[in-house]
Amino acid sequence: MWLLRIGLYKLERTKEIANDWIWIIDHTVQLGKEKCMVILGIRQGHFPKEELHLTHEDVEPIALIPVKQSNGDVVFQQLEENIAKTGIPKQIVSDHGPDIISGVKLFCQKYDTTATYDMKHKGAAIIKRELTNDPDWQQFASNASKTGKKVQQTKLSFMAPPNQRNKARYMNIKELVDWGTDVLCHLDLKETENFESSEMYKKFGWMYDFRDNLKDWKCLVEIIKTANDFSNFMGLYKAMDTDLEEELSILPKNDKFAHIQEELVIFARQQQEKLLNDDRLLANSEIIESVIGKYKGLQGDQVKGGFTGTLLGLTASVSDFSMETIRKAIDSTPTKKVWDWIKENVGQSVYSQRKEFRKIAKEQKQNQEENFCTVFN
Repeated sequence: MWLLRIGLYKLERTKEIANDWIWIIDHTVQLGKEKCMVILGIRQGHFPKEELHLTHEDVEPIALIPVKQSNGDVVFQQLEENIAKTGIPKQIVSDHGPDIISGVKLFCQKYDTTATYDMKHKGAAIIKRELTNDPDWQQFASNASKTGKKVQQTKLSFMAPPNQRNKARYMNIKELVDWGTDVLCHLDLKETENFESSEMYKKFGWMYDFRDNLKDWKCLVEIIKTANDFSNFMGLYKAMDTDLEEELSILPKNDKFAHIQEELVIFARQQQEKLLNDDRLLANSEIIESVIGKYKGLQGDQVKGGFTGTLLGLTASVSDFSMETIRKAIDSTPTKKVWDWIKENVGQSVYSQRKEFRKIAKEQKQNQEENFCTVFN
């Protein structure tokens, strides 16, 4: 509860009105229909002096808005309502989720704000496009999943593949590619005269057919990772495309994915065209992914349920952590205020609904048993 009090304090405390605020926005979803719009902010004048790599302490929570339905109009309204907190933002950085991009477009039509498509999600979209149409990748991923189930209760469990997530799986293929490469190295070291009769070969021998593919996929991952890291540390600025092209040229040549490097350079050029000559803005929203990930870690097993008051743990995890801030939060934000916020913004949680569902079912069963006994007697 102390953590939630700090989170609510940070969320509701007065922000300075200025013309250099940058908003980083995204949705987080859980069980049920609800989405929660998260808006984090940082002033351009408060950028780190060296590399533009934001930490949780660099950003300020602007809004935390759970909704049961979201579309472009809803997102536009959410953005517009938060102008009163910071002033009109200079930039909004987001992924290209349909409702978010639609809402941001409406906002930018009305206000003088630069909209930037996050480089990380651009890279994930490229990977998804390339691998969805690659039958070898689909077969490799399927084989890996089947192999994981076969070895999870055996002495070869240490070689099991990483879990493949259904959501955002194309943002996490690096782990699977690295696993495949590691397995092949292990197989090469274990090869002996009778290796083909071993249990390891029987479970993982199919990997040999994907040796060349894994080299290509590793190159694809490195191209996307290099572009993402570059944008995350350097930001968006004039000549970003030239510098990114030089950074990508250092990577090993790969004819199959050479067009991806060119596509990313063109993407950077398109984004920087929106800037003034000496401007420097964000090119990446990785910080909000990290913050949402930390919030889900805080929830633990509850992440499989719907939203609860622990949403305020998300806002507690960002901005400053000074003793003065904590003292002000505890002094000015009583527990009752937290419960009022939860009641107004979150409502009845899925967990609470499930408890009520079970209670009603239990009472109904008891009534049926009592009626049966009465009739029988």
